[in-house]
Amino acid sequence: MEQLVHRDETVDDLQNGFSIIQKKHSFRYGVDAVLLADFADIKYRHSVIDLGTGTGIIPILIYSRKKPVEITAVEIQKDMADMAARSIVLNGLEKNIKVLCMDIKDAPMLLGKSRYDCVVTNPPYMKKECGINNPSETKAIARFEIMCSLEEILIAARELLKPGGKLFMVHRTDRLADIIYEMRDKGIEPKRIRFVHPSIGKRPNLLLIEGARGGNKELKFMDPLYIHDENGEYTEEIHRIYGRKV
Repeated sequence: MEQLVHRDETVDDLQNGFSIIQKKHSFRYGVDAVLLADFADIKYRHSVIDLGTGTGIIPILIYSRKKPVEITAVEIQKDMADMAARSIVLNGLEKNIKVLCMDIKDAPMLLGKSRYDCVVTNPPYMKKECGINNPSETKAIARFEIMCSLEEILIAARELLKPGGKLFMVHRTDRLADIIYEMRDKGIEPKRIRFVHPSIGKRPNLLLIEGARGGNKELKFMDPLYIHDENGEYTEEIHRIYGRKV
């Protein structure tokens, strides 16, 4: 384990039989990744690709819950891809999850078009022009559209998906208009959406959305998801998603 984990990293228990390596003082996974892994309707027979995998949290969570036959994780940052790959080795998942360091825009050409049943992505939420202190920082690349834009992610997703294949994405609600427009423009029809509220009575700040390549025009709204209840405690659904017993 000492060879797998560097001095500036921690090994965190995911409470599902698996662990993940993360930097102590850099980008660490959040609730959005956990919610996306739960939201994604993935079956054991599916081939899955995660665009912008970061720490590798989403592939590990998806495998722990749904055991699809193939998961490919793509990450452009070499240090993040290396860390994600070490987490895969740490969990003994080398036969199940493959981490590749590459530009998302190159993935269809290098991996094959119309190859995957499902694409999952937790992309940078903010546009590049919103203000960046240091564009070389890992956190900035994870939060801002520096390396890839929403449009570029959706183009890659469309090309990677089989006809009828599904896209699952988590994003910020203030980008909803961009998301709906860009998905339909790129041939991925929005099919299912769920708003995530920080607590009951608060406006939603995240959304979970499913789209289908070449799907029919029908968008269904799911019941809202609340993180906290009226008392500031986690809701029963959040406990369920995290696999906690209450």
